[in-house]
Amino acid sequence: MKWFKNLWHTLNTPAKYLTLGSISLTAFLMGVIFWGGFNTALEATNTEEFCISCHSMESKPYQELQKTVHWSNHSGVRATCPDCHVPHSWGRKIARKMEASSDVWGWFFKTVNTDAKFESKRLEMASREWARFDRDDSLACKNCHNYDSMKWEDMSKLAQKQMKRAAEKDQSCVDCHKGIAHTLPDMGTARAPELIAEVGTGPNSFITGQEYFTALTKPLFFSSNGDVEAGTLNVATKVNVLESKDKRVKIAIEGWRKQMGAGRVIYREFGINMLTAQLTKDAAKTEGVMKGFEEKEDEMTGLKWQRVETTLWTDADYLITEQQPLWDYARDTFRSSCSVCHTQPDEAHFDANTWPGMFQGMIAFVNMDQDTQALVQKYLQQHSSTFVKEKH
Repeated sequence: MKWFKNLWHTLNTPAKYLTLGSISLTAFLMGVIFWGGFNTALEATNTEEFCISCHSMESKPYQELQKTVHWSNHSGVRATCPDCHVPHSWGRKIARKMEASSDVWGWFFKTVNTDAKFESKRLEMASREWARFDRDDSLACKNCHNYDSMKWEDMSKLAQKQMKRAAEKDQSCVDCHKGIAHTLPDMGTARAPELIAEVGTGPNSFITGQEYFTALTKPLFFSSNGDVEAGTLNVATKVNVLESKDKRVKIAIEGWRKQMGAGRVIYREFGINMLTAQLTKDAAKTEGVMKGFEEKEDEMTGLKWQRVETTLWTDADYLITEQQPLWDYARDTFRSSCSVCHTQPDEAHFDANTWPGMFQGMIAFVNMDQDTQALVQKYLQQHSSTFVKEKH
């Protein structure tokens, strides 16, 4: 510790021979050297070479980038990794560097060092970047692509209409242009993590005879412990819990089916194609699984419908006590996701049987997992002109 004490003594001893000017000049030069060294090191991490020095980045995202217009185009302007993923302003750049320190942790523990690991994390990583782009209003994109510099006459009429509307509100680019530099995640297999974070996974215990609502699409089973599936229970479906055993519950599902084929699809209402459950052929033909009651004929289609009830088992998770949180999430998702390219119609603009076809034409332009798609479609049907007083 002697050297430390001597250093401390030296630093605390007034200067005998140095003038204030020489001390100030020395401090200034040391500051310049320090800042120059720091800035040089910082800029060294803002190069494409540094980004792809990690094998998992070079073997996946970098290879995907090389197949896009951001890599090679008629103008000869190439977008590199830091152009899109590192903010240009100094303050945001430092914040991004601090945030990116978690990547070192992932590299050390080999979080995405294989193709399988990378694909399993692709949706999580993409969602994080999309959120950052939304937070910054796609500033990284707008550093090169400026609404004021666009030549509208060179665009198709459809592109003009959509881009001019986006320019009016300075819309974030990734609202419509996800997957333009890298492969899109497989949105169809995700289990709606944002939805579950909003509505929860359900209670730990159930009250016999009480109504519950499905927060996700769930499998149905013949028994409390078997693995043979009897069908699928649709999201946002009302069920009545009859019995609870181990990690499953026995539920009663009510609805209507069309008197055609095996009649294994259960709809919520007579004459309305709002999915409640779909049984397997074996389940639909098994005696006692589905009970039938009165029959009615749909005057519009001439099809005969039958009111039915089925009693089956399902896993105890993702059954919640209230349906309104599901509708609230679906409403916000519909209004945020389906308005980025055009003004979406009011929920009551179409009837319940028209909405599925209209909605399926919309989802090709947005990123929604299967559970969210099913929930939003059901929300639109439930709040369509069929069920509200206002007719459009």
